[in-house]
Order: sequence, then C-alpha cells, then structure tokens
Amino acid sequence: MRIYADICTLCRPFDDQAQPRIWLETHALCVILDLVESGRLEMIRSPIHQLENSKSPHPFRQHWVNQCLSLATIIAPLSEAIRARANELQTSGLFPMDSLHAAAAESQSSDALVTCDDRFRRRYSGPMRVLNPADFVVEFFNQSPP
Repeated sequence: MRIYADICTLCRPFDDQAQPRIWLETHALCVILDLVESGRLEMIRSPIHQLENSKSPHPFRQHWVNQCLSLATIIAPLSEAIRARANELQTSGLFPMDSLHAAAAESQSSDALVTCDDRFRRRYSGPMRVLNPADFVVEFFNQSPP
C-alpha cells in the first residue's frame, strides 16, 4: 500500500500535545512511520515536501521532516502533469501547496494521502482517500491485521 503524508502531518509531533486529537495523531504518525520502516507501507515523497519544509524557520523540525522523508522509497518528480492537475484541484478550493501535494500523490497512484488538515480533507475531490493519521491507522489495521 502506498501513502503520501503532507508536511502538517510530519510536523504533528511539534504541535501542542496537551490536546487529545493532536496527541492521538502524533502517535498514529509514529505507527505509520514504523509501518514504513518495516516495509508494510510504501511512502511517497516529492519536491513539494522539500520546498515546503525549507520554509520552516525551525532547523530541528526541518531535520525531523527530512529524516521522515528519507524513509520514502517512491519519489514523485515535479512535472507539467502534476502542475496541471494541481491547478485543477485549486478550482475545488484547495490551497496551492495542498493541491501540489495531492497531484504528486495521485501521480504515483497513492492509496491514501494522510493529512491533519480538515479543510484539505473536506475539499479534495479525486481518486485517493484523504485521511487523518488516526483514521488511516484504524483503517489499515482493519484491512491488514498485525
């Protein structure tokens, strides 16, 4: 199974862990990364990750995201097809970076895009499932018991 995680998901450990939802999504991210490391999931990365991560003013967060992305075995190179699809997705209300992430994930036949952004999940319309990390983990283990 192939997944694509956006930057807000990969940065979830740096958010306020006193909030139950954030704590749960952070732990779900840890499960996802473990599944990637063990080979049960394939993770996709793209130049959009690097672009967005490079804008972070926090060097430690940048390093963390780069370490997470180093686990990805599939690379979605930026192409005209991805740019064109991203433009289409923006017409449905996605922000430019979100539309680029979604288009990159689609280009590599991702089974799911994992995001903590509720707006992104509501507005995306395409062939992939878009789930928050906790919902993804529950669905994964319902389909593939440990």
